Amino acid sequence: MSTANASNTLEVKNLDVYYSGSRILRGMGLQVPPKQVVCLMGRNGVGKTTTLKSIMGLVKLSRGSVNLAGDEISRLSPDKRARKGIGYVPQGRDIFPHLSVLENLKIAQVACGHKPNGQFERVYELFPVLKEMLERKGGVLSGGQQQQLAIGRALLTQPKLLILDEPTEGIQPNIIDQIGETIQKLKGEMSILLVEQYLDFAKALGDIFYIMDRGAVVAHGPIAGLNEQVIREHLTV
Repeated sequence: MSTANASNTLEVKNLDVYYSGSRILRGMGLQVPPKQVVCLMGRNGVGKTTTLKSIMGLVKLSRGSVNLAGDEISRLSPDKRARKGIGYVPQGRDIFPHLSVLENLKIAQVACGHKPNGQFERVYELFPVLKEMLERKGGVLSGGQQQQLAIGRALLTQPKLLILDEPTEGIQPNIIDQIGETIQKLKGEMSILLVEQYLDFAKALGDIFYIMDRGAVVAHGPIAGLNEQVIREHLTV
């Protein structure tokens, strides 16, 4: 049943999450409009990754709702959320190191029950290096190549919403540029929720920003509003 504004790809309201008795998210909320990049920002430890895990169903909510394209999904398991249309690239990438690049990619498609109809070629078009390394084990790839594999794997789930948790972390500059170009291309195809510490990267790609502190949003608006005063107040360490 539709319980939220279907004009937003994602609508998150009033999320509360506790870890070991400590309140990590405090009424957290955000919206991701169709075919826009929303940047979720904040200093370390403010609850950004927990927010993403809450959206994906990887942590238990004490309160709140998660709606995807107007459908309430907060009671669904992570695999069912993926099938509903969320592609998730976690911090650390979580590829299967002992499987080949091709096996890593195939797992995503099989898990979501999709039949191959051109998505593999789209991934190879976005990340040509993957096509050259199909038989290599995931664990021998560089960090940047693993990140490309993780994003490619998520795209094979045919998401409405792509969630990226710090995709530039520990990545060499030329791969950061390639990932940025890929996100720019994908903007016309899907909505993207991006957690990113690299300010220039976020400002170049984002349409909307949300800044978190102590488990809640403390500032948000169009990316043009991410000025020096906001950065100094909420992001500078």
